[in-house]
Amino acid sequence: MKSFYASCAAVMDGLNPLNDYIAVVGDKERQGSVVLAASPKLKKEFGVKTGSRLFEIPEDPRIQIIQPKMGMYLRISTEITRLLNRFVPKQSIHTYSVDESFIDVSGVEQMWGDSRTVARFIQEDLERQFQLPCSIGIGPNMLMAKLCLDLEAKKTGIAEWTYDDIPTKLWPVQPLRDMWGIGGRLEKTLNRMGIFTVGQLAHYPLELLEKKFGVMGNQLYYHAWGVDLSDIGAPIIQGQISFGKSQILLRDYPNPDEVKCVILEMCEEVARRARRHRKVGRTVSLGIGYSKDEFGGGFYRSKTIEYPTNITMDLYEVCLHLFHQFYEGKTVRNISIALSNIEDDQSMQLDLFQPNRARQHQLGYVMDQIREKYGSGALLRAVSYTEAGTSLHRSRLIGGHKAN
Repeated sequence: MKSFYASCAAVMDGLNPLNDYIAVVGDKERQGSVVLAASPKLKKEFGVKTGSRLFEIPEDPRIQIIQPKMGMYLRISTEITRLLNRFVPKQSIHTYSVDESFIDVSGVEQMWGDSRTVARFIQEDLERQFQLPCSIGIGPNMLMAKLCLDLEAKKTGIAEWTYDDIPTKLWPVQPLRDMWGIGGRLEKTLNRMGIFTVGQLAHYPLELLEKKFGVMGNQLYYHAWGVDLSDIGAPIIQGQISFGKSQILLRDYPNPDEVKCVILEMCEEVARRARRHRKVGRTVSLGIGYSKDEFGGGFYRSKTIEYPTNITMDLYEVCLHLFHQFYEGKTVRNISIALSNIEDDQSMQLDLFQPNRARQHQLGYVMDQIREKYGSGALLRAVSYTEAGTSLHRSRLIGGHKAN
């Protein structure tokens, strides 16, 4: 979906998603609030994009600033999935995010026609039923369809890639972060290895990539050739599985004790996400971003522990160690925490010096069951009721933003 939140907001207010200037802002009352979505014309003519701040939006009477209605967006997203279900069975639909889905159209040719015809029908039905614009990328697998969408279809509306297009359309891609599955830090590592384009990645010795990145190197190599053998709905970059949470704080936090309160809350959420998937991890990462008043900066550091865990206080102790080691005494504005080096939660290493470890492990799952039944705000740590806490406020939100 093109600029989904902005397009939904436009249609709900009787505006044109493609021709009007619309910004969906997390909180209209805070000048530092983040732009969640911007309409195409606002992006093109004013340079306002997702992630911009409210104070960066020019004062122009044509620009409409709208408060998000996350509950409504989710309902529309569900209706769009129902529309897709008209063309393919439910098991052939994988909802990738609120505004993006994969569908497998193999087997429906006799009913609807080839993939381009199905794409055109979907596009027309979305426009007729919801007045919402979309782009559709077509490929022989999920990876190719996603690359086609991001690199071509978003400009043309509908596009199709085959394996024959790899040398001319995929290999020239640079910077590497434009390739789905390659982030900024991985790109820097590849650049230091002399790899700057996807074509160079495709022709780099496989054994060296595997030596450097393990199974991830194998996937990077084959993805550079457009090869993806995963079933629809399966994670495409298996080696990137991790559990994390990040948030831009509602205000500056100059007091490190208050920062620790938020870190504890976030460790609770990261551990909960791991437990939901019956997973544990050995590597804990903490990222701290300083306020603009401190001229930005910050740090992102990781520590690998001896035994895998999904116990909240285990994560918190590691984060405290990293915080005390690298914190520079500056005002904090954003925090991120991640648990990686993941494996199944099947056994636990007992420790003579931590006799309650098994009970703590089980307690986490019991707390999760209570929250699942009565809501995320049903059971909170005491720090969430202090001025520093954010979980109580965020428990009333959907996707971190107001429901209505």
